[in-house]
Amino acid sequence: MTTTDAAGRPQRSRLNRLIRELWFQVVLAAALGIAVGLAAPGTGEELKPLNDWFIALVKMIVVPVVFCVVTTGIAAMDNLRKAGRIGVKAIGYFLVLSLVSMLIGLAVANIFHPGSGLDVDPSTLNADDVPEAAQEHATVTGFVSSLIPSSLLGAITGDAILAALMVSIVFGVALNLAGEDGAPLTRGIRALSDVVFRIVGWVMRLAPLGTFGALATVVATYGAESLKQLAYLIILFTATCVVYVLVVLGAIMRACRLSLFALMRFLKAELLVALSTCSSEAVLPQLVRKLETLGIGRPVVGIVIPSGFSFNLDGSAVYLTMASLFLAQAVGIDLSWQQQLVMVGVMMLTSKGTAGIAGGAFIVLASTVTAVGHIPLAALSLIVGIDRILNEGRVFINVLGNAVATIVIGRWENDFDTERARSVLHPGKTPPPPAAVDTATIGAGG
Repeated sequence: MTTTDAAGRPQRSRLNRLIRELWFQVVLAAALGIAVGLAAPGTGEELKPLNDWFIALVKMIVVPVVFCVVTTGIAAMDNLRKAGRIGVKAIGYFLVLSLVSMLIGLAVANIFHPGSGLDVDPSTLNADDVPEAAQEHATVTGFVSSLIPSSLLGAITGDAILAALMVSIVFGVALNLAGEDGAPLTRGIRALSDVVFRIVGWVMRLAPLGTFGALATVVATYGAESLKQLAYLIILFTATCVVYVLVVLGAIMRACRLSLFALMRFLKAELLVALSTCSSEAVLPQLVRKLETLGIGRPVVGIVIPSGFSFNLDGSAVYLTMASLFLAQAVGIDLSWQQQLVMVGVMMLTSKGTAGIAGGAFIVLASTVTAVGHIPLAALSLIVGIDRILNEGRVFINVLGNAVATIVIGRWENDFDTERARSVLHPGKTPPPPAAVDTATIGAGG
């Protein structure tokens, strides 16, 4: 009896620990959501508010996180030139990776021709099937306008990440230049940061509910019919995403002498939440905290992550070129390589700054189709039904790609504790407590 009890206790304790893990709760909620969507579609569609409420709660806290992290990171810098260097290096990295991603999507679509054989007559397509939001095209002037808030405090209390990022940088620079006069305010914002991240922890505990509602709704709404018609595009895009993660991001992590799979294991809860909710913004606050725990300086994390969620959307970049060529092939339009390169150039401009927009990549696709003019806008109706499914791969790469980008910029700036990262990522080693990390990383920008 004693032996049985002794053998049973470790098993029960391991199970209890597993149940308390956020990532396991998300996986369990995802399985339940799929089951409900299949068994009771009517109930599944009614569960959509669960995901909407969770995303709304996360968006409520995203801007305060950006403000606290960016402001305190820049205010703590001994040399403001570092902020400029980080920004320039990050933008350069983002542009290169975006271009590589688009060319990969272009190559895959040209080699495998996912749209060939559909032989769709453009005159039979109904533009009314395209959501109205997709017809509000992204423009360069609109993007610049989004950077300028209506008021200083309005940017901090609003939900526009780019405007909040700009105000946070300006505020942090002003505090840095103010020196001792600004020190009390800097300490106050650091204290506010601790409170904000405590709220983030509470909100993330609700992620399983959001996951349950999201997947129940998707399965109930689209079912298997939309998958059958365009299964080839879905499979091809998913395979491209897997290859991109293993080859491109894997090579970058190997160059950093770190394991990509260890990083994915470390970020498993965030990646699962992003996959299930199809929102990269849903994990931004927690991702910031995790990367600081990994040993990356707060100035680097504070600048790279918020800007990366608007400028470094590699998954969306792969999707844009693949989807564009799919639509052209489906309606029998043969795009020359010159037209394809023009299309890539337009996408490089219109794809920036749409991270905070629901279905941002679909809006960019509509903008590009309109700007280039080779594909009828009504052709977008062909992929409306599966865009939510394709968004899974986009969001996964966007989140993981930005985590990798932060590591790269951190190493580039010598603001990355490699030994600490290895101890955190290596199985069997316990990472230092988060409280100690916060204190250390706030002043790590010098």
